[in-house]
Amino acid sequence: MSNHTETSFTSTDGLRLFARDYAPHSGPARLPVICIHGLTRNSADFDELAPWIANQGRRVLAVDVRGRGESAYDPDPSHYNLAVYAGDVVKLAHDLSIARAVFIGTSMGGLITMTLALRHLNLIGAAVLNDVGPTLSPRGLQRIAGYTGKGAVLASWDDAANYVRSINQSAFPHNTTQDWDHWARRAFTETSSGQLCMRYDPQVALSIHPDHQKPSSVLARFAFRRLARHCPTLLVRGALSDLIEHEQLALMRAAAPQMAYVEVPNVGHAPMLAETEAQAALRDFLDRVD
Repeated sequence: MSNHTETSFTSTDGLRLFARDYAPHSGPARLPVICIHGLTRNSADFDELAPWIANQGRRVLAVDVRGRGESAYDPDPSHYNLAVYAGDVVKLAHDLSIARAVFIGTSMGGLITMTLALRHLNLIGAAVLNDVGPTLSPRGLQRIAGYTGKGAVLASWDDAANYVRSINQSAFPHNTTQDWDHWARRAFTETSSGQLCMRYDPQVALSIHPDHQKPSSVLARFAFRRLARHCPTLLVRGALSDLIEHEQLALMRAAAPQMAYVEVPNVGHAPMLAETEAQAALRDFLDRVD
């Protein structure tokens, strides 16, 4: 882990949003990296990956998507959608004078990256899609919908660790007690009364409601093809993933045969990107990007 500064910016509709900013170590100027987390997660998910990349000489920004982490909750939950999230990322890049970046998107973060490819392709120098694509397995979607927005207020860190283990054990069967405790401290925050609550707005669950979430769409498939054909793209997939299963993987590789690919053994949705196999692929991929 390394020190980072917290930067704030204001969205076009007036929300105060945050990101962790990791300064690069010395070396020639290279494209910065913007990391975007999954549906119910936050920028702390990258607390191992971001300093590792910064050590390679790249500035890294890990965002708190609106409604998560230190970013403000949106009073209008209909704004919890990919188009709005992508607009927030564009605003962050504009405010920090970033013309192009490498994007690393985990799950929802990868969908945001694909959404950016529709109207802001020039912002994307390269992209890493972490266990996500234009076609998603209904099995994984159902599992995620089953817990999103339903996290209880808990009394202790042991309770929080047990909670995150209960919904993620199948994806991370080899996690240790220490791993689950670290995960809990990323996912929960302590209130003034000493209770623990999830670090996201429960209203984000509306975006994954069956009435709003589809396993695929024509627009998503077009966005993926546009991204992969115009930008160097790496797909990281957990071997146990229930969101990108073999059917979805085959469709992605057929649509983008030039896409780089790595499979991380013994984990499901989604790899933390600190795994040996993931970091070897990331290092090779980033070495080929300016």
